Amino acid sequence: MFFIQMSGFPGSGKSTLSRQIAKRTGAVLIDHDIVKSALLESIKEEMDNSLAGKISYNIDWSLIEFHLSQGHDVIFDSPCLYDELVNKGTDLSTKYQATYKYIECYIDDVREINFRLKNRERMTSQIKEVTSEEAFRYTIHNSKKPANIKCLLVDTSKPLESYVEDVLEYVME
Repeated sequence: MFFIQMSGFPGSGKSTLSRQIAKRTGAVLIDHDIVKSALLESIKEEMDNSLAGKISYNIDWSLIEFHLSQGHDVIFDSPCLYDELVNKGTDLSTKYQATYKYIECYIDDVREINFRLKNRERMTSQIKEVTSEEAFRYTIHNSKKPANIKCLLVDTSKPLESYVEDVLEYVME
């Protein structure tokens, strides 16, 4: 059994890669954007984005723990921007004896990211575009990674077919 924690800036290809891994392995996919968007759409009044994030992460982790407790492989599709996410992922993996995997989708090109963000079908919780290159650079260089665990950095500026087999090999090792 495995637990995969995806990471990467919005628009870097996490969801595309997550869906492909789930399709090929049968893993359960928990997509943070789906949970957060559903939360935001179900509340008729404005909600603080930080509060919405906290509530939706709580729902995400509840779903992840349930599926791991049932013996399912799980993929968590979410930008990994907080140490708590890595800690929670590694703790749950240990608790349920799942092999922990960390995959970071990486594109160091703000123009390509903005192209992808502007040309995708956007959910309520997703950003429309990068408005600050400084914030973009800070985020991609400060994603949270687990210590002492082999992580996979994937250049997702290339076509999916050029790296998906390497990703699956990493997942299954």
